[in-house]
Amino acid sequence: MNLDREHLQDAVQQGLLSEQQAVRLWQFLSDRGQDTPSFRFTHILYYLGGMLAIGAMSLFMTLGWERFGGWGLFAIAVTYAGAGLWLTEYFLNRRGLPIPAGITAAFVVALTPLAVYGLQIALGWWPEGAVFRSYHTRIDWRWLFMEFATLASGVIMLWRYRLPFLVMPVAVTLWYMSMDLTPFLAGDAGMVWELRKLVSLWFGLLMVLLAFWVDIRTRSAKDYAFWLYLFGATAFWGGLSMMNSDSELGKFLYLCINLVMIMVGAVLSRRVFAVFGGLGAAGYLGHLAYDVFEDSVLFPFALTAIGLGVIYAGIVWQRHEATITHALRGLLPAPLAALIERRH
Repeated sequence: MNLDREHLQDAVQQGLLSEQQAVRLWQFLSDRGQDTPSFRFTHILYYLGGMLAIGAMSLFMTLGWERFGGWGLFAIAVTYAGAGLWLTEYFLNRRGLPIPAGITAAFVVALTPLAVYGLQIALGWWPEGAVFRSYHTRIDWRWLFMEFATLASGVIMLWRYRLPFLVMPVAVTLWYMSMDLTPFLAGDAGMVWELRKLVSLWFGLLMVLLAFWVDIRTRSAKDYAFWLYLFGATAFWGGLSMMNSDSELGKFLYLCINLVMIMVGAVLSRRVFAVFGGLGAAGYLGHLAYDVFEDSVLFPFALTAIGLGVIYAGIVWQRHEATITHALRGLLPAPLAALIERRH
């Protein structure tokens, strides 16, 4: 539940709080919220500036930087990383600003691929014409050296600083790795596309399970699992959706998996599952409307009835939510029940 000033004013009008208590409580909550990522203007500026800096050294790297050569790129990456480490220490220990510190720490991790690439170029490991910007647009097993190094630096930085935003470059790297592993594993070039879908699905599922484990183990208010959930769900759902099946049973199974994703999103309060699950369910209904029941008159009526039935189920759930929730949580393992209680 999101608490705002209107809730406190309602509590004052009902005699639950005095006006002075409401003001002090709101000030207390606002002060605590300064260090929790949210959609406020200050945080937007933080993340916008951080993503511009990270993007400049990764996604938006121009071809002109190749003129610096391998050792030049390596030296630039190390110098920028040193500056990023200094800023992280400054923001975190001197200014008490964990969000900017997390962004500058992630900036350091994001520089790892550039440093490794520069070192590889200097040692002659890449053929003539290779460019760093292809790291984000082309799949190649040789990127794996950069990805393993990035994972290692991300783990070290997470161990040192315990800042949730550091999980972002780690999650992105895991996502890249799932794609770059495919040509390395595939012996037959004709099988690469099919294998890529399988690798994406299973790698995404493993990333989601890792995020779930992180979620259960986390006891603080910091959300370390968010980025793992985001990229894990993206890889899993993308691989699943690309697996075209000629059987209606396979397509129905696809619908069921997407409905499970919606349920998981509701239980864990993770919107990413609900969004992807909703897209998948809508895609299946589109298949029914345009392919299976293309000439049917009754299909829209049946679908409307199902929709109204779902709404009625929501009303029944709301009436008995406390009882049903208490009974269901009693069947769950204690760590999972504690996670759901914390997330809600």
